Amino acid sequence: MKKTLIASAIAAATFSGSALAQTTASASELAARMDSMPTVYGNIQYVLYNDNFDGGPSSLEHADNGSTLGVKHEHEIAPGITGFFKLELEGINADDKDAENDNAGLNELDEAYIGVKGDSFGQVWVGSDDSTYERAVTEISEFYEVALLNQGVDYTTGEGDLIQYMSPSFGGLSLWAAVQVNGDNDTKAGSDKSFPYQLAAVYEMDALELAAAVDSNDTSDGNNENTYGLRASFDADALRVTGEFHTRKDASDTFGVIGYYTIGANQFALSYELTQYDDESSFGDVDSDTITLQALHNISDHMYVYFEGYLGGGDDVYEYEDELGNTAFTDERSIASVGAVYYF
Repeated sequence: MKKTLIASAIAAATFSGSALAQTTASASELAARMDSMPTVYGNIQYVLYNDNFDGGPSSLEHADNGSTLGVKHEHEIAPGITGFFKLELEGINADDKDAENDNAGLNELDEAYIGVKGDSFGQVWVGSDDSTYERAVTEISEFYEVALLNQGVDYTTGEGDLIQYMSPSFGGLSLWAAVQVNGDNDTKAGSDKSFPYQLAAVYEMDALELAAAVDSNDTSDGNNENTYGLRASFDADALRVTGEFHTRKDASDTFGVIGYYTIGANQFALSYELTQYDDESSFGDVDSDTITLQALHNISDHMYVYFEGYLGGGDDVYEYEDELGNTAFTDERSIASVGAVYYF
């Protein structure tokens, strides 16, 4: 990634009183110092969407869809061993600076971690990041831009207080693990002292990817049954197809399949997801499904636009407030959205 204007300005200010003042410094030394600067990156994301409840309200919204600003860096600790860090913030509310929001600004943490990696031992890192289970087997629910109707997978280990490990590849097989440290003074809502863990195995061979994962769900949600997930993906030139299955006893089973097709600067995706809730779940014995369509066009190396359409169905699983202020339910909800993203 190219150095940003921010990074260049910092470098100029830093070197003006030292390195640049030393006429004996060579061009290669200055280039090496520039390369040692952290990389600043970010994006602005806008979306305009219509949300319609069948038999109920319909709303139009222009929103910030998750704009972020971040910085990352890595350096060689010793031959074959690299240290790294990443800090990414969100909460910009780029759609409306006058919005009545006491928390407006870069005040929400998305990712923050430090770690070390090497070819011989793999990678270990500590902090807040996408969890092992999420990275291994939840491709569909993490793919879309708006993602307001995609089926959520029932696992409870979060993305903070994590210690994660990813092994090197052994003939295409890599082993992943994570533990979340919820201590005595943890402030997360409803949390008790616990150490939930996640394990995953990912195998890659040519165009085929296979993954399996488990989340121990050792939290205070009243159901400590494990969540198990499977994913299979196949790449055939411009086409990628992925299937998923997730299950948790006394909670739910989720199935999903997605296909992507890329042609030039364009990408098209279509998916179907189904969640079947058990009698013991908070939803009762009901089904919920979603069909999602995406068409995306890359305008340049730093900007793209997209359309996404969602059609959700099920057994009265969508809740809304009617004109009298009463809670009502419907079995169908649809969302149509257009958006644009600029990133660097």
